[in-house]
Amino acid sequence: MTLPNFLIIGAAKAGTTALHSYLKQHPQIYMTPDKETNFFAFEGETLKFNGIGDRAIEQFSITDLATYEKEFMGVTQEKAIGEACPLYLYSEKAVERIYHYIPNAKLIVILRNPIDRAYANFLHLIRDDREPEKDFGKALEAEFDRIANNWEWFWHYIQLGFYHRQLERYYQQFKPEQIRVYLFEDLRDDALKLIQDIFAFLEVETNFEPDMTIRPNKSGMPKNSLLHQLLTKPNPLKSLVKPLLPASFRQKIQHQNLTTPKVSPEVKEKLINIYRSDIVACQKLIDRDLSSWLS
Repeated sequence: MTLPNFLIIGAAKAGTTALHSYLKQHPQIYMTPDKETNFFAFEGETLKFNGIGDRAIEQFSITDLATYEKEFMGVTQEKAIGEACPLYLYSEKAVERIYHYIPNAKLIVILRNPIDRAYANFLHLIRDDREPEKDFGKALEAEFDRIANNWEWFWHYIQLGFYHRQLERYYQQFKPEQIRVYLFEDLRDDALKLIQDIFAFLEVETNFEPDMTIRPNKSGMPKNSLLHQLLTKPNPLKSLVKPLLPASFRQKIQHQNLTTPKVSPEVKEKLINIYRSDIVACQKLIDRDLSSWLS
């Protein structure tokens, strides 16, 4: 039975898709073909969520071990075998399940300013035509009711940002040397340095340089809705031009059509006050200066 020996466990909208993309290029690293199997969060469960577009997570999530094992059928001689799933950091159940199946696994975490993370989360759902509320502040106000009505985890804008609470579960269960925590700023400022540090952590060749020209999974509000639909939704024109244009060029057009309006000072101040004590506790836990998140 082949199972992963490392996991990227989160956080959501902090660069996990980019890390998955970069790591899978390394010849000594195997990444699951499907990012976010959600197995350790949902094992044995029957999924039924009630949010807009939540049917998708029910369809792609893996809830049984036999199906999860199939994700690793392609493993050959790779030294590091991994999966990236940002739900694992947030899920209370994932910690025990990971420890049960792979107690010696190495765990990679990348954290983002929780306010920026929540806003990127909101813009992601706007981009995907799922978020009905176009005002960020009002969407935050709806969170409690959405959670009570069993909308899937990706709607938990505020709750996903309490990193100390989430990380503490892992530090209580796993040895500190099994956990490596990075910041979104590390990825933004020197992606190659970060990725090569991960290579060292995974004990694979550190001199390998992946192609990092493509920035996957960017969030934002579409400037031109019609263009956005043409680029992202199934349609005859997209099918016609897709073979003719490189993925990087198509992505560049899509990203240029996305804009990121500023968060209002009132909403930002409200969120800083919500997160303040957790941020202070988190920086002590991971021994990183997070004071910029409070400004």
